[in-house]
Amino acid sequence: DWLTYPAGIAAKEISGKPLVVHVHATDFDRSGGNVNPRVFEIEKQGMEMADKVITVSNWTRDIVISRYGIPPEKVITVYNAVEPLEEAEKINIRRGIPDKIVTFLGRITMQKGPEYFVEAANKVLKKMNNVRFVMAGSGDMMNKIILRVAKLGISNRFHFTGFLNGDDVYRMYSISDVYVMPSISEPFGISPLEAIQSNVPVIISKQSGVAEVLNHAIKIDFWDVDAMADAIYGILNYPALSTMFKKYGKQEVDKLKWETSASEVRNIYYSLLYRN
Repeated sequence: DWLTYPAGIAAKEISGKPLVVHVHATDFDRSGGNVNPRVFEIEKQGMEMADKVITVSNWTRDIVISRYGIPPEKVITVYNAVEPLEEAEKINIRRGIPDKIVTFLGRITMQKGPEYFVEAANKVLKKMNNVRFVMAGSGDMMNKIILRVAKLGISNRFHFTGFLNGDDVYRMYSISDVYVMPSISEPFGISPLEAIQSNVPVIISKQSGVAEVLNHAIKIDFWDVDAMADAIYGILNYPALSTMFKKYGKQEVDKLKWETSASEVRNIYYSLLYRN
């Protein structure tokens, strides 16, 4: 977001028109709190100059208010949504193995908490051996994670796909029994919604915006690998639990529509254009 802030400020100064900043992430999310001072100043200036700041979750709204000092009355949350997945678009692949599959899908970076997924996987594999863990994605922590998996001695049960795109993402969901998002700081997080659309129960970190809109998901602190491992084990071994999260999670996700989000954003624009 921050790369566009100077242009937005200049446009406001030249045109005299209101400026709305729509925050999808901050440097606090990307850096885990170790912010780049230059980026922070640009973000702060952009938010201060804005007439309204839209955030994608209350998690992000709280960061904008507490870390950047933006007045609460100026910051409005409009949740993200997900594109509806028609029955004809759903991908069903027959697995060639009997093992359960637990999936992490996202950038392999500090923000996404991949190391916690590995530690939880190690704990689960001490209790059951008919499960495989898949890390789908790429990022600057890839080599570190591969080395950790090797050191733990779980390489034969832990697989790396590299970056996935388009239909490959939904193919991955279609063979998954559990989806895990252990993000350290996630402004929203659309991937759990996509997983639920594909009939996959999800485990998500409490440090995420999507945790605010999903009731039928298991929520854990990203650092609590014991709770994460217990949640994975529970879903894999108690079919009724998995079925419940699939059924009611899907009902929740079906109610999250981009039309609703767009209408809320439009109303914010109108409130600024016609405030006088």
